Amino acid sequence: MPSLPDRRPKQLSLGPLEQEILSIVWKLGSVSVRDVHEHILMDPDRELAYTSVSTILNRLNKKGWLSCNKTNRSFHWQALFTEVEARSLQAHAKLQEFLAIGNPDVVAAFADSLDAASVEKMSAIAQKLADARKQREG
Repeated sequence: MPSLPDRRPKQLSLGPLEQEILSIVWKLGSVSVRDVHEHILMDPDRELAYTSVSTILNRLNKKGWLSCNKTNRSFHWQALFTEVEARSLQAHAKLQEFLAIGNPDVVAAFADSLDAASVEKMSAIAQKLADARKQREG
């Protein structure tokens, strides 16, 4: 099970187009605006301006999801987090939001609606939490 990375992006939330472009960066590795734009336009039903791709890549850079390097006259972007790290960070944030509710009745109502597979996952999580507490105490 992956642990949370030591570093965090400046802003965790991503819009749908930001998420899509980040997925393309993960798939392709180091990318230029042209790489991403051409990848999106491979779908014949899709239209997106080149400048929009550039704007989103710059936004992802400012949010701390991508790094940008200039080589000669072109810019290339790389992901600062793997897809697994990103999912872990986003899941952690959602869990913190859920726990911030602080109302045990709401949490219990949620737990009552889980299917068997989810209950098994929750049990495994509870066991890992108990093991982690024992290690800290011991």
